[in-house]
Amino acid sequence: MNLTDRVAVITGGAGGIGSALARRFVAEGAAAVVLADRDAAAVTAVADGIGPVVRGVAVDVTDEGQVRELVADTERRYGRIDLFCANAGVATGAGVEADDLDWDRSWRVNVLSHVYAARAVLPAMLARGEGYLLNTCSAAGVLTAVGDAPYTATKHAAVGLAEWLAITYRDRGVRVSALCPQGVDTPMLADGLTAGHLGARVIAASGAVLTPDQVADAVIAGLAEERFLILPHPEVAGYALRRAEDPDGWQAGLRKLVRRLRAGAGQSTPPPPPPAASP
Repeated sequence: MNLTDRVAVITGGAGGIGSALARRFVAEGAAAVVLADRDAAAVTAVADGIGPVVRGVAVDVTDEGQVRELVADTERRYGRIDLFCANAGVATGAGVEADDLDWDRSWRVNVLSHVYAARAVLPAMLARGEGYLLNTCSAAGVLTAVGDAPYTATKHAAVGLAEWLAITYRDRGVRVSALCPQGVDTPMLADGLTAGHLGARVIAASGAVLTPDQVADAVIAGLAEERFLILPHPEVAGYALRRAEDPDGWQAGLRKLVRRLRAGAGQSTPPPPPPAASP
């Protein structure tokens, strides 16, 4: 996937990874970028600040009708969608005790929004015999997110869905990548730290926290190589292998890290292996 003259849609576009992707896509020569977010004022301001080829629109990704209209309107305006980035995400900082509303919201934003996007864009992509889906899934989807049960469960589901899409549609010209960063300097992480969530503290203690622009660099490289797993933190691949080979040892390492954080010690030099984090 080369972004030159391409038409891209990015959800969760009012900041963080979404806005960084938009800036980078424009720099790579995209013909048009549509930024979607439920915060109309914020996404419009971001789009206006990037340039004339970027358009901001208000969309609630948990509403399938709005997602379908986003796709239909983009196709009417620009003729096609080459790349759809399902990037919106939500964390809770809660365990299994999270109420049903938080579980439902996590499911709808982190998983069903990807389903709605695929349903909407696949018909035209399959008819053309080409297209690309980039789903932001988080390293939590291949590892875990300590301290956030809804996030962990739904991000694992998101990776599973992306893999299913890749297996099902790659031979028909639709490529799929799952973007799985570990710690990224976004409001999601900052808000979690402010609230004192254990998961956010684990993320901050676990290694490099990348900027959204660094994640966007990794996305460009991953799209160029058409890799299924795009890992801005390359070490995540090694952690996933360790987790598969020795799940008991992996869990023991995480429990040790959690004990140290709860004791208020060792936050700057936690023991390996690091856990997953949120994008």
